[in-house]
Amino acid sequence: MEYSSINLQEKLSKFSEHWSPKIIAQLNDYHLKLAKVQGEFVWHDHPETDEVFIVVNGSLDILFRDGKVSLQAGEMFVVPKGVEHKPVAENECHILLIEPAGTVNTGDVKDNLTAPNDVWI
Repeated sequence: MEYSSINLQEKLSKFSEHWSPKIIAQLNDYHLKLAKVQGEFVWHDHPETDEVFIVVNGSLDILFRDGKVSLQAGEMFVVPKGVEHKPVAENECHILLIEPAGTVNTGDVKDNLTAPNDVWI
């Protein structure tokens, strides 16, 4: 078996599109996904799962109908399942997401920001 680390910056250099998470690893039934985000995403939720946002570079606001959380590089937040949220990044931000394999980025919402699922880099 070959053992090698995954370099997040190298993986991030392989794509430029925003709001289109790319899978970099699998942990049991979970995918670890990198994404570049900028601007406003859509209001959505994930009825069946929590969603972890880890900011690698930049800053990210996650809006809720009753408030928001602001994250800087090195910070993370877990959005509980079923909670409607809207990520927003004024400037380009790089995030790591951890969610069950097969999770669609916009939940049940169909939008032009709905990304192809299960794309590995």
